Amino acid sequence: MIVFDLDCDRGHRFEGWFASSDAFAEQSGRGLLACPQCGSHAVIKAPMAPSVPTKANTRSEDRPQSASVARGALPPEVAEAMRALAKAQSKALANSTWVGEKFAETTRAMHYGERETTAIHGQATIDQAKDLLEEGIAVAPLPFPVAPPEELN
Repeated sequence: MIVFDLDCDRGHRFEGWFASSDAFAEQSGRGLLACPQCGSHAVIKAPMAPSVPTKANTRSEDRPQSASVARGALPPEVAEAMRALAKAQSKALANSTWVGEKFAETTRAMHYGERETTAIHGQATIDQAKDLLEEGIAVAPLPFPVAPPEELN
């Protein structure tokens, strides 16, 4: 299990427990997350600072000072942009079909009229994405990770 601090578009912060980071992305993509205070479905991961332990034999004056991101420290316009991106991705994925590792092949087939054009999402290497773009096929990375359906709970 992994615990994430989450923010909704109305500024409420709360915790969410997930099996993995991919589980969060999948639930977010399907619009299953909601703020417990206001019910908003525009939910994003809040920034979290990692905790890095220091060596016990380090003198205190040699130890790096702890840094953290205070709750709500994201500039409001950045938080709003992230919420908008998460909401847009969620909406797009709701009307899209997962094609997995066949993304490049399927996209190319649709582009050249060998297959009906529909909304899809999947996995592609950077080289595959570059090749598609060089062929004039419009593709874009998703801003937030998406788990393949077979990896979901």
